[in-house]
Amino acid sequence: MTATDLENAAVPTAAPKKRAGAFRAVLKNPLGLGALIVLLAVVILGQLTSILAVHDPNFASLDAINAPVGTPGYPLGGDQYGRDILARLLASINVSLISGAIGAGVAIVIGTVFGLIAGYVGKTTDAVTSWSFNLLMTFPALVLVIVLYPITGGSYQVMMVIFGIFLAPGTYRLVRNMVVGVRSELYVDAARVSGLSNRRILSRHILYVVRGPIIISVAFLTSSAIGIQAGLAFLGLGSPLVPSFGSMTSDAFANIYLHPEQLVWPSLVLALLVGSVILLGNAYRDALAGPQPRAAKSRGRQATSVKVLKETPDTPVVSGESGAAHLLSIRSLTVAYPQTDGTIKQVVDGVSLDVDSGEVVGLVGESGSGKTQTAFSILGLLPAEASVDADSLTLAGDSLLGLSGTQMRKLRRGVVAYIPQEPMSNLDPSYTIGNQLMEGLTSGMSRREAKETILGLLERVGIQDPPRVFRSYPHQISGGMAQRVLIAGAVASRPKLLIADEPTTALDVTVQAEILDLLRDLQAELGMGVLMVTHNFGVVADLCDRVVVMKSGTVVETGTVRDIFHNPAHEYTQQLIGAILDEESIRADLPSTYISTSGASA
Repeated sequence: MTATDLENAAVPTAAPKKRAGAFRAVLKNPLGLGALIVLLAVVILGQLTSILAVHDPNFASLDAINAPVGTPGYPLGGDQYGRDILARLLASINVSLISGAIGAGVAIVIGTVFGLIAGYVGKTTDAVTSWSFNLLMTFPALVLVIVLYPITGGSYQVMMVIFGIFLAPGTYRLVRNMVVGVRSELYVDAARVSGLSNRRILSRHILYVVRGPIIISVAFLTSSAIGIQAGLAFLGLGSPLVPSFGSMTSDAFANIYLHPEQLVWPSLVLALLVGSVILLGNAYRDALAGPQPRAAKSRGRQATSVKVLKETPDTPVVSGESGAAHLLSIRSLTVAYPQTDGTIKQVVDGVSLDVDSGEVVGLVGESGSGKTQTAFSILGLLPAEASVDADSLTLAGDSLLGLSGTQMRKLRRGVVAYIPQEPMSNLDPSYTIGNQLMEGLTSGMSRREAKETILGLLERVGIQDPPRVFRSYPHQISGGMAQRVLIAGAVASRPKLLIADEPTTALDVTVQAEILDLLRDLQAELGMGVLMVTHNFGVVADLCDRVVVMKSGTVVETGTVRDIFHNPAHEYTQQLIGAILDEESIRADLPSTYISTSGASA
């Protein structure tokens, strides 16, 4: 199996039931079931050594020299030194299992830990660790183990630790490459927005997704370690008092012309052990590569409930007061990225805007206008290479410039929340809906309270059967329900500012209208300030109080919704409005007729 095979076994969007049912799929595979039975049988025989073996593995008797099979007290006969072949065979099983566990364990732990860190953090950390592991790969592992044999004291355990270190680069490269692909998944960004620490994201969301290929690689690393230990013992590297398949095979070779049958037993059991481990790994790989489960069909339109949102502790609602300072204030924001040719590309240039408590502000522009980069600057989700500067960038009276990752996570837990576009991509396919929504709440309340809160929120956002959705995986719900789930997760901490990034783009027109109604109701209930990032003026007219129009990273026009629609000053704004309205609609007296239809056109 190649590294590509292992990487293909971990598709980030794979449904969790595929992995949950992988073991059942292995049992249905004749090769997998047979390999599992053989492996368990060999392991059990090793554990029963003290019961099945009549003699000590190193006990030698002159009467048992080259004893034939079936000799009383020597079921498999004796070797050329008068030792019990069965006792040595059973003891060798345990030595091989320990060798495989040590070699594979060291390789997996080192490779996985550094692979996760390098793939997730990137930049300097990635460069240094990749260089170090690439250097380690240049050394001939087996030769170095033999060279370092004198310092091991003949201990096969120490030799396997050394060998495991040299096996680690393969695991590192596998894990690192998979993490690089997974870290850009939208559900990872959603986990950051919910305030989870990097350690939590790595251990829960990313490691869980890439664990399949890691489990598969364990089988092949284990078989490699078992084979290397046997090979070293065959060469005489190791304590002569430790029975192993390698030393038994070496002794049998020396006696092959007189009693060739002595070579059969260690070779057979070693082949069964290594073969069953490899076949089991292949069966698990095939199980992971099975067909994707079908997404559940939508159960129809969800009716919007009018129940009161449950209060969560220690997160008061902020109501806007006339004359109070702005909830969000941005002055001369710039965002730039270094290019490969050494130049700097500015994607946001001098943006200034305000959002007050209880106000909905639309940030409008076509793709590439810089509106999402502006929103991510507030959330602290821009890549590490991004250069962010502003004369002022404050949220709820606190400056966001220069905040550490820990400080930003605290803000995301209660001050600012985010509703992304593409709802299905922002939910981790490996966990149930309820499990994901409770993550951001369990730090401040018990799991039972968090569950009750989430069930109440799911009902509030119009989901008809909250307990079922709570237990469901993302692939089991429709896109509209997934968007409602994300809205419930965003308002769970009762944020002061809610940033909604194209929250209706991926939905059909009927569900779009319902989602806009829901956002309007929640905003009124909680008194939140809302920054609506969108390219659709229909959404703006339906939901927003004020509009900020962006083009090519700059603000070209701001004003109230009524002023912008009746008297758009900038040519770009006129073009955007003209894309969805005819002249009669522009001249109409905004609200009733237009607003009633704009939600459906959104």
